[in-house]
Amino acid sequence: MNTKAEPAASLMNGCSFFSKGKIAGKLYDLGEYPGAVLSSKGEGFYVYGDIVFMKTPDVTIGLLDDYEGFGDDQEQPNLFVRELVDVETTNGKIGCLMYLYNLPIEGLKQIISGKYLVG
Repeated sequence: MNTKAEPAASLMNGCSFFSKGKIAGKLYDLGEYPGAVLSSKGEGFYVYGDIVFMKTPDVTIGLLDDYEGFGDDQEQPNLFVRELVDVETTNGKIGCLMYLYNLPIEGLKQIISGKYLVG
């Protein structure tokens, strides 16, 4: 069975690892993949992940938008939205594009650790 992570890995061929990072937010289990939403730092929850450098951002962002179902030509409302967020790294904050879950979270199981592992 394919998971959302398998095609995402092939999209990342045009990218290289930059840093680990975290945002103030909550991570939810959507079944085959996770969904992150922003929250305030005061809530004490973080979402952890990898920051990648896109070698050909125009191409990669287009592929990712299609993959994540983001855009005017996709089913509305979009499952995910792409936003510029400040991500905390060991070397300070950096602005990164991130796909955030865009539908109601009621009834979804929160992944308290903020880390999503596939496998």
